[in-house]
Amino acid sequence: MVMVQFLLSLLYQPGCFGYPISIFFIVINEFCERFSYYGMRAVLVLYFKYFLHWTDDLSTAIYHTFVALCYLTPILGALIADSFLGKFKTIISLSIVYTVGQAVLSISSINDLTDGNRDGVPDTIEIPMSDPCGPFSALSMVGLVLIALGTGGIKPCVAAFGGDQFEDHQEKQRSRFFSIFYLSINAGSLISTIITPILRGEECGIHVKQKCYPLAFGVPAALMAIALFVFIAGSSMYKKVQPQGNVMVQVGKCIAFAIKNRFKYRSKEYPKREHWLDWAREKYAKRLITEIKMVMRVLFLYIPLPMFWALFDQQGPIQIQPDQMQTVNPILIVIMVPVVDVLVYPLIEKCRINFTPLRKMTVGMLLAALAFVVAAVVQVQIDRTLPTFPAPGEYQIKVINLGNSNATIHFNNGRSADVTSLGSTEYLDFNTTDLNINVTYGTKTISKSFAFVGEERHTLEITDVAEIQAELLVDGVTAKPEQGNNKIR
Repeated sequence: MVMVQFLLSLLYQPGCFGYPISIFFIVINEFCERFSYYGMRAVLVLYFKYFLHWTDDLSTAIYHTFVALCYLTPILGALIADSFLGKFKTIISLSIVYTVGQAVLSISSINDLTDGNRDGVPDTIEIPMSDPCGPFSALSMVGLVLIALGTGGIKPCVAAFGGDQFEDHQEKQRSRFFSIFYLSINAGSLISTIITPILRGEECGIHVKQKCYPLAFGVPAALMAIALFVFIAGSSMYKKVQPQGNVMVQVGKCIAFAIKNRFKYRSKEYPKREHWLDWAREKYAKRLITEIKMVMRVLFLYIPLPMFWALFDQQGPIQIQPDQMQTVNPILIVIMVPVVDVLVYPLIEKCRINFTPLRKMTVGMLLAALAFVVAAVVQVQIDRTLPTFPAPGEYQIKVINLGNSNATIHFNNGRSADVTSLGSTEYLDFNTTDLNINVTYGTKTISKSFAFVGEERHTLEITDVAEIQAELLVDGVTAKPEQGNNKIR
């Protein structure tokens, strides 16, 4: 009987371990949503290149346009939530849009839908720009726009909605909630960027087996549907704050009025005021002006952020599998968040160092800047190892001496090269249309002519075994192989 009463008391308690029960639905929702977004994004560039057969430049441009749109639409989501629907209804509405977008993208990756001749390539359909993958491109673009509206629209609402669930005296629990919330974001990102590329690596298809993009996009779509279901399931437990007008509009009007007033009364006969925003006090409350001053001071810290994200989001999808390289970031975050929260910050407090949130941000930005410097140095070293391929109007030749003696080769452009027995030269650049060479072994010489083949690499094999011979072979390599593969001649 006592046990039954204890269980009933737990059931009707408004919280669990000091936390509102509603936040657990929010954390699970965020985990599933981040799994959906990062799982989809991990294979997106490969989908563009190898399924839609877009060029590298077009794939990169569309990918970064999509990411930029995802970071632009939060402004729209915040306006809708604060001015019209409130956070709860905004999250529900845009999550539905998000789920539909993921479903549309999944459908666009099913090759068998328009592969009527079963050759593994989408049938050509006459559409603008003569894109043979037109139906897929159109569906993909619709899906990506819906996803950008959904993920960006709910981004400013979910964390703030979670913060609304706490009372004023639960400051410690609220702070810990945001750490758990951030951890759930990166846990979802980590798991999805490991699993989704594995799913993409599988082969599927009714007529022709191909990389399984429908599965790679379908699982994130299912997770987004689960996220929506979980969030709705907790609706009766949420504390829902009604929309009270968009603060961004009020801030903008206050700043505009202060600037207008300052220039209107710029004459010396009017006394100066402590801060230029004080010129708005004739119309706006002192509290609003004070809060805007605080925001303006904090905004100074955000100046480096556009550069940070511009650098960070260059890490599009590199063999772990090529699209799994992104797992490193969430792995480190999942490890470091509890370490910093439980060990580092308490240790700093014991050292009596006032490590405020602003100082934490400053240290974090300095460490991020140092990380980008290290990445730049590593990239410079990598670039030095990359081969230089023929420029337009040129071709390259590498001479390999398979003979028993040293040889000298004279080219018709005046260049010459000495090659030891069983040795070779580096690739030599030529821009003539025809190639004439003289190969000399000791006192014996032969002359040969070769027609210009194109902007490619060639290998010139020479030997003096039995007799002097020279043969020009086309390597067939005009660019570094993709996805970390090697070319073997």
